Amino acid sequence: MRVLVTNDDGVHAPGLAAITRALRDWAAVATPETREVVVVAPLANHSGASAAVGTVYERESISYRRVRVQGAEDVPTYGVDAPPALAVLVGVLGGFGPRPDIVVSGINLGVNVGRSVLHSGTVGATLAGAQLGLRGLAVSLRAGFPPEHWETASAVAVSLLPALSAAQPRTVLNLNVPSVPLDQLRGVRRGRISTSGLVKSASDGGAWPPGGPQAGGAAEEGEVRLTLGAAVPTLGDLEGGNGDEAPHDDAALVAAGFASLTAIVGVREDSAPGADDVVRAALRQAERVIPR
Repeated sequence: MRVLVTNDDGVHAPGLAAITRALRDWAAVATPETREVVVVAPLANHSGASAAVGTVYERESISYRRVRVQGAEDVPTYGVDAPPALAVLVGVLGGFGPRPDIVVSGINLGVNVGRSVLHSGTVGATLAGAQLGLRGLAVSLRAGFPPEHWETASAVAVSLLPALSAAQPRTVLNLNVPSVPLDQLRGVRRGRISTSGLVKSASDGGAWPPGGPQAGGAAEEGEVRLTLGAAVPTLGDLEGGNGDEAPHDDAALVAAGFASLTAIVGVREDSAPGADDVVRAALRQAERVIPR
């Protein structure tokens, strides 16, 4: 089995070093299968890049630099001038050796729960791999409680590899871990994608007249102020009042001291009956504007 490691915090991030060391130890265990690890990660921070690949049509190549990960110097590690999703694409399609089987992305400093799953470069990298048939694991650690317990997220992530390798191609798991010592982790539970998000509101700061820009008198330039919330909200009633503990929102689980594991999918056709009805109605309307 060959594992491709990437992230969105950059190839020099401590979270990437932690998971690389853990995977190096995993690969060193004697098994009937051959285990290999290669790291292809952005040279710069690309947090929030989702599955963006950038302006690939404006260049014919991607520069890279060999990097050494402390404690895993023998793991081939490359920093590339590319966002996470593009790093995965070139790593999968032959840019850095044989095709991998699994993409492990992370460990991101800061959880990717709720609406942030859509925007996460950590998650986007795994979804890019899934588009090419690979299985993926996105790993994130709750920030704000130094020292960061990277070893906890690493241990849980590596423990998931047997199940992930046996799963169907294109399976992607999103793992979010509280920053606590491993012996203080309350467990690992299946999490639902919550409604939490970092951006709570946007304000014009008084630049617009009452009624908004359409009322006239709008400023030619200015600033829109953002109100940001916590990535992990205060824990609610995890027990649900009746002892029913699963499944629960990903953010609430992390806040309660559990690691949250969620299976996710990327862009695909919506074949639900309701979506088919919308498409058929739209097609009928569109046909009317075509001269006959």
